[in-house]
Amino acid sequence: MLLLLVIATGKRMYREDLLRSAGRAYPIHMFTTAEPTWEKEHITDWTVVPSTTDPTAMVAAARKVAESKPVGGVVCWGDGPVSAAAEIASALGLPTSDPVAVQHCRDKHQTRVLLEAAGVPQPISRAVDTLEEARQVVDRTGYPAVIKPRGYGGSFGVVRVDGPGDLAEHFMSTRDTTDPHGPAYEAPVLVEEYVEGPEISVDSVIRDGKVTPLFVARKVVAYPPHFEEIGHYVDAGDDLLTAPELTRQLTDIHAALGFTHGVTHTEFKLTPTGAKLIEVNARAGGDLIPYLGMRATGIDPGVVTAAVAMGEEADLTAHRRRVAGIRFYYVDEDDTTIADVRFEPSLLPPAIERTYIIAAPGDTVSPPPKGMRVGRVAYATAVAESIEECRTALDAAGAALQIDVV
Repeated sequence: MLLLLVIATGKRMYREDLLRSAGRAYPIHMFTTAEPTWEKEHITDWTVVPSTTDPTAMVAAARKVAESKPVGGVVCWGDGPVSAAAEIASALGLPTSDPVAVQHCRDKHQTRVLLEAAGVPQPISRAVDTLEEARQVVDRTGYPAVIKPRGYGGSFGVVRVDGPGDLAEHFMSTRDTTDPHGPAYEAPVLVEEYVEGPEISVDSVIRDGKVTPLFVARKVVAYPPHFEEIGHYVDAGDDLLTAPELTRQLTDIHAALGFTHGVTHTEFKLTPTGAKLIEVNARAGGDLIPYLGMRATGIDPGVVTAAVAMGEEADLTAHRRRVAGIRFYYVDEDDTTIADVRFEPSLLPPAIERTYIIAAPGDTVSPPPKGMRVGRVAYATAVAESIEECRTALDAAGAALQIDVV
């Protein structure tokens, strides 16, 4: 059986479900920067490399693996190594989008430029290097505006600014928020028009340029003026999943980027004038969105992403019609040192399916903005018949969460 190369995995709490499913379907050889630990249960072999983001070294390492056993596909579920993964697949003649198209997704400014030329609805966006350049852009687009790092995901460094004072206060922090595994840009900050409306994401499969949406996630954000993602809901019966206009936009977006094969996570704002693109990621969604999609629809994203990478057909049919949600929980004050975190089982309603403790005793954590994403102390997931039932269950889980501090 052909090998599936997996380039790193990401954190266990977010990516083990994907790795477990992929490992049940295909023998996995993993590239990693450290000796695997929990991953060993799901893989057959591995190679430790100095970096998973160096395309030249990674291609050489992949060729060495392929000399001993045929390789059928390459998978990457993280932003940092995704370009290298595409380079490996291209060098070995395996199914992939052009690495340039993958890089178009990594570079949010390049995404905007290409989609602006294609007429795709999106906020006005310009890349800048200095505060003065940012001021000049906002003078044209008006307040409120959004500033964000050009090459980072996960809402790191993304801030709504409502006036010149906010822009001056937050600009340098956003400019200094860079992906340690990504490229350095001469104009590293995007200044964008702020658009109103709820935010969604769509995980899709793309084969030979045809885009098939798998599931829609409704995002919950908090801690303004930042955009911390504190939860998501996936409804297998979401009307947007079959909305022709959204499908047309997804097709136009991927065509404009040149992305013809793989899995993507595309984010939109649902504005009063229609859906507007926020960003495109050349990988499956984060924050356990693939897991929520599986629990809501029955589609297994781990198997799907692996099969697509191998150039094989995957079952994209929903076998379940439920709603799944996740909530992330935080401490109330900055620099809180944890003594213990636990959920009281007797207080958890039946709809709660999984609880997970992130913070360990001795950790010092903060809520956003100081603890953007890294300040999460626990999460819970719920499966029910409606978003409201999931929300109620996740509220109850929050009440059942007990945090002892030093």
